[in-house]
Amino acid sequence: MNNKTTAVLLLPLLLAVLTFTAAAFGKEINDNAGTSAFPFLKINVGARAVAMGGAFTGLANDESALYYNPAGIASLEDNRFILGYLNYFEDIQSGFVGYIRTYGDRRFANRYFLGFYIDYLNYGNFVETDRFGQTLGEFSGGDLLLAVSFAKKQEDDLMFGVTAKFIYEKVHDFSATGLAADFGVKHTIKDGRHSVGLMIQNLGTQLSALGNEKYKLPLTFRAGGSVQPTGLPLLISGDIIFPIDNDLDFALGGEYNNFKPLFLRLGYNSFGSNYKAADSDDNWAGLSFGVGFDIKQGMQLSYSYSPAADLGDMHRITLNGRAKW
Repeated sequence: MNNKTTAVLLLPLLLAVLTFTAAAFGKEINDNAGTSAFPFLKINVGARAVAMGGAFTGLANDESALYYNPAGIASLEDNRFILGYLNYFEDIQSGFVGYIRTYGDRRFANRYFLGFYIDYLNYGNFVETDRFGQTLGEFSGGDLLLAVSFAKKQEDDLMFGVTAKFIYEKVHDFSATGLAADFGVKHTIKDGRHSVGLMIQNLGTQLSALGNEKYKLPLTFRAGGSVQPTGLPLLISGDIIFPIDNDLDFALGGEYNNFKPLFLRLGYNSFGSNYKAADSDDNWAGLSFGVGFDIKQGMQLSYSYSPAADLGDMHRITLNGRAKW
């Protein structure tokens, strides 16, 4: 059985098993929910990936692979960049800036890839009061992640990647730091229409805490795959996500490209149910929508919309493409 046949048989089976497993586990089974440090590390990035439900571990074929699977940056050509902005809940803002540089001759297998990115989250301003309710002023807070990635591609289209992270958090006069690493593997089948990926995300430790007690990082295990059916202008991807501080989740996404340079995207992530209050009848949480547009050769502008039930809505804009430097 060749690689192509194996992928055709394995991908649908893998996604079906993972989906049914996630459904079988149900919700409210994890006593560690909400107990990890630096929760901003779990906020997905990239308008394209988010519009596809965050199902990007196995696909990982654009610059947002820096976050979803560092092995995926080894599938890119030339130097690349990514700029992302997230309008989060209330007045919380987030941004993502990344750069990927290739080394070596593309005609040979000894090429390797270096990536650098910054991810930040700004909480906005808060009113500070004393115990009597008297206003003392305002304070703010935020998170910052500095990361460097390395990836290499083998001759058989097997890719490996690793990311080292430094994490910094500050609230008022208090701060916390941490170190973490991501490890990813991606395999693209020779026909180029099938891929699978595995990733260990946020393996590390908290160096210092906001208070006296340190907490574990949001260690997450991800597995996924993608397929582009023969003769159809459609790309389908799926992920299973298992965080140590929450329940098992799954994500499914699709991208329709028959209207190039316009791309239409749709996705679902079961984590969206966490946004709903117990008595909420909002059925849209977890769904995501988006579009992408090739504004010039090698560059794309993308937008995604993610309703989050009682918490509000999330809007993302991302610009990514080839870098001339």
